Amino acid sequence: MRVPRRRSVRVLAAGCAFLILATASGCTSKRYWGGNTSSGGQATIGLVTKTESNPYFVAMRKAAEAEANKLGAKLYALAGKFDGDNEGQVTAIENLMQRGVNTILITPSTATGAVGAIREARKRGIMVLALDSETEPKTAVDATFATDNYKAGQKQGQYLRAAAGDGQQKVLMIDGTDGSSVNTQRRTGFLNGFGIAENSPAILGHQSTNGDQNKAQQATENLLQRDDSATVVYNMNEANARGSAAALASRGLLKKVSFGTIDGGCSGVAQVAAGGYNVDVMQFPAKMARLGVDAGAEFARSGKKPSGFHDTGSEPIAAQPVPGVPTKDPAWGKQHCWSDK
Repeated sequence: MRVPRRRSVRVLAAGCAFLILATASGCTSKRYWGGNTSSGGQATIGLVTKTESNPYFVAMRKAAEAEANKLGAKLYALAGKFDGDNEGQVTAIENLMQRGVNTILITPSTATGAVGAIREARKRGIMVLALDSETEPKTAVDATFATDNYKAGQKQGQYLRAAAGDGQQKVLMIDGTDGSSVNTQRRTGFLNGFGIAENSPAILGHQSTNGDQNKAQQATENLLQRDDSATVVYNMNEANARGSAAALASRGLLKKVSFGTIDGGCSGVAQVAAGGYNVDVMQFPAKMARLGVDAGAEFARSGKKPSGFHDTGSEPIAAQPVPGVPTKDPAWGKQHCWSDK
């Protein structure tokens, strides 16, 4: 296998998504990993994540790079500028089609935002797999490798309901991106697990933050200014959790609420161990990436495609067990957490 090289080209178009890719009409810098498969067709795989900087997607990209090197596949990694950047993801897909890839792995920013571009890619014979987030319709892609996000949200809700104890609870909900399947599924699952309806008076307020830490902190501060009597705080992901925790801590409220999130990064697990978060529902982004790259290599060799939804699992990490909710302790979490380091 030849040693991969890193090259860069200057930014030529401000309207392009951040691309770790060079094309004839290139947008930013490029990197690719690996070489040709040892037999069969050439495995050339594009990975399109929601953002380039979110540690979760950094971990996913690094796992994809490692698997591509292992299998001798060529990998092009691309990303939108921010969570919800549908236009950037469409641009990325168009660039990958120009590159002639035979597989595209995408974490869709919203369920429908890139469906048109995905449809065009599949018409050209490119296999498209969703990672982490589902499309709408689900059949827009060949298959999905992701957390069952409804179940992940449900586990957070069940744990926080039990941890909060008896009595009336008041909930703050720090959501992600409106229209995202991940946001919708986790929110719905949490409500089910906690045992309240969407319009329940137990919900003091909610804000969408596009999974951005600074926006989450500001959103939480705004909600607390209106009412600081919350007993439970739901977070869609760890970026939200970092922001909302900072807002709560500045008012001396963090230790007074049952606080949960979803992701299972090593920094989140450390917060559970330190008593900052009550629960962090761990996901396995590296597993999603490996399965996607494996499927791309197999498709290049044999033309075989996976289909349907493949749940990559989730595990609540908590320092304090609660009745009726299976959890793993922070020591287990430290061994299995993902990191961008």
